[in-house]
Amino acid sequence: MDITKVGISVLLFRGDSVLLGKRKGSHGEGEWGTPGGKLEYMESFAEGATREMAEEIGPQVKFSSLQVFSVINLVEYAPKHYIDIGMSAEWESGDAALMEPDKCEEWRWWDMFNLPSPRFATIDRLMDAYLLRGPSFVDVEEKIS
Repeated sequence: MDITKVGISVLLFRGDSVLLGKRKGSHGEGEWGTPGGKLEYMESFAEGATREMAEEIGPQVKFSSLQVFSVINLVEYAPKHYIDIGMSAEWESGDAALMEPDKCEEWRWWDMFNLPSPRFATIDRLMDAYLLRGPSFVDVEEKIS
């Protein structure tokens, strides 16, 4: 049975640079993408993003201003189907480590206006949304009733 999953992508900024990793071992192999992954059952967006960042780049990387700013219907890697929650954060300290070498070749900071190719399918839409709406489109702690 096909199931739509929820993913989280985090644009981690250090000034005008954004952290991207070269993916391997899954959909988008060889493409540059953000830290992120699958949202686990009953996690908030902030909890999922924080967990994924620790798993992928290490708990030594400190960040602030974690916010949701986009939602993407990701169908480019069919038969996989994800609803991707785009988030942004500001780097505070720490060096990104390669915590999952089976899933990522390397992490590198890139000028946000000169990104590498090939890029994971969400990257251009994430950057467009971030630049058009700004990083405070929706606060992650906002409750919808």
